[in-house]
Amino acid sequence: MGDEERPNPASPPPDGTPPNPSREDAVSGPLDGRQAGQHARHDQIRDNMLRSVVTEPLLEAVQNATPDQQFDVIIALNEFYDGGMPAALDLVKRRADELRVPYTVSSHYVFACLTAEQIKALAAEARELVRTRGPGATVIWRIWEDTETSVTLYRSTMTVKADAAQRAFRADGRDIVWAVLDSGIDASHPHFKVDKSPYGSIDALAISPPLQHMDFTPARTGATVDGFGHGTHVAGIIAGYWESVDGKPQPVVGSETRNEQTNAAEPGLESIQVIAGMAPCCQLVSMKVIADQTLDNPKQTVGQGKVSWVLSALDQIQQWNQHGRRLLIHGVNMSLGYDFDPRWFGCGQSPICVEVNRLVKCGVSVVVSAGNAGYSAFVTAAGKAEAHFSSLTISDPGQAELAITVGSTHRGMPDAYGVSYFSSRGPTGDGRRKPDLVAPGERIVSCAAGVEKAKYAEVKDASGNAAGVLYCEQSGTSMAAPHVSGSVAAFLSVRGEFIGQPERVKELVVSNTIDLRRDPAFQGSGLLDLMKVLQAI
Repeated sequence: MGDEERPNPASPPPDGTPPNPSREDAVSGPLDGRQAGQHARHDQIRDNMLRSVVTEPLLEAVQNATPDQQFDVIIALNEFYDGGMPAALDLVKRRADELRVPYTVSSHYVFACLTAEQIKALAAEARELVRTRGPGATVIWRIWEDTETSVTLYRSTMTVKADAAQRAFRADGRDIVWAVLDSGIDASHPHFKVDKSPYGSIDALAISPPLQHMDFTPARTGATVDGFGHGTHVAGIIAGYWESVDGKPQPVVGSETRNEQTNAAEPGLESIQVIAGMAPCCQLVSMKVIADQTLDNPKQTVGQGKVSWVLSALDQIQQWNQHGRRLLIHGVNMSLGYDFDPRWFGCGQSPICVEVNRLVKCGVSVVVSAGNAGYSAFVTAAGKAEAHFSSLTISDPGQAELAITVGSTHRGMPDAYGVSYFSSRGPTGDGRRKPDLVAPGERIVSCAAGVEKAKYAEVKDASGNAAGVLYCEQSGTSMAAPHVSGSVAAFLSVRGEFIGQPERVKELVVSNTIDLRRDPAFQGSGLLDLMKVLQAI
């Protein structure tokens, strides 16, 4: 082209067609709506993936708070602190005294109530120490929100074949001890203390030192008191026994039906002759981590708990078991949970999931409810109320890899009805298969206590007398989990060589289920079948 003038790529060609944009224009020019949305999502992902001492969603709350606004937090201590954990705890004490902040310690976690200003200051100090002196210089590894947790039988015993296992194998849970992390267990309920039964005498809540029933809620109302009624119902599915005195069905079961005119629940009565837990002779340790009453001082809400209370209970089990060197507690039932926030970076790596996995590694089977978020209601941007089935809804600690995570199915006809509509669906946020299996969780009959029993205070029997309600129906994956806990306890009572091998036990339980021919994200491996598990050995 010699000395000819080169055309300006930015000027329009002679035919009047628009020029092709330059690369610089394409990158830095005005963004259309779709490009702007893509950039916004990219920025959000980048922000969420940035390493930080204060984790989401606490970080966002702190950033938007006034300096003196207070937050309940869990401070995870740096296990690789240069001075070692004793020195780290000593430093924590000195700093807490300086700040005049009360705190408690469980394992390598510190629970405290800090202001937004204090949280930001601690995070800045930790970052500066790491920058100038390396990762071993700081005592603080992460600061988490102390999240609130919430609580997520006769025919169901046959559904999982626990009754057949009791007859054929004498799998009654004898000499096995199970901790129930819940709202307490009502020790006055006749289901837990029986002088005469087909299994001999039963005293499910009689435990020997150093074991003791413990209350981790602020009110300290007692671990063998259950004003909420959830923990007693769960415990009754695992263990215990009741039979009518005259051998005839008695109207001792409270049930509810819907009034189509008012849409209100109307209490009624049903009769039973005998009822037993999955492992009638199993010993139960009540560890109260769900409040059974609402108080302002100390602050707690009925039906709710704190992750810190659960962590303290798990740590106590580790101490009793001497971290696996002696097994006084063989299993744990956790019919509770909270929604997982994906900005926590590691799905299944929250403090409660880490401690659940650690407890399993120390020889304890941990059974957890999957959650009740399988069918979600929401309001669209247009203001329209909608509801639909939801996947990836497994709650923590159900996302813990080594926990046996249990979804719900129909109590009597699981093959026909499949997985309960409310049962949380998998997989986990990072793609692992959960739940592990399903068990009955719809309208399960078990022990009535607290507010659940009070619903039937005005109900009269056929003679017009006040009904002595002992049992009631409840639904949820909270009821499905203890079916598995009791079944594992029953299994261990006749296959003692598997005590202290919870990962092997989980493998046996999960691989010997009944396939309900539903998607694995719904049913896991299928329906619990205790007879198949026992016959697999």
